Amino acid sequence: MKPTAYLINTARGKNIVESDLIDALKNGKLAGAGLDVFYNEPDISEELSKLSNVVLTPHIGSATTQARDAMAVMVAENILAIERGNQPPNLIPEMR
Repeated sequence: MKPTAYLINTARGKNIVESDLIDALKNGKLAGAGLDVFYNEPDISEELSKLSNVVLTPHIGSATTQARDAMAVMVAENILAIERGNQPPNLIPEMR
């Protein structure tokens, strides 16, 4: 990424190596970051929380009406599949 770029992560905390991110933010290799997820969630790195070029939110990136409605539908679809004797459509790979 360019030194003028801002990294945004609302996906998974482990997608980012926080020590590398902190280094990049401190040394001007990255302009800033917006993080909604963290490597050791729910614990947030004290170093990250002290940086002025970082915005941290408490894992609320998916807290939209549309996302929460879709999550409720997904749960219902999984329950119905189980009730019908089928494999749930959103079963995580480790559970197959």
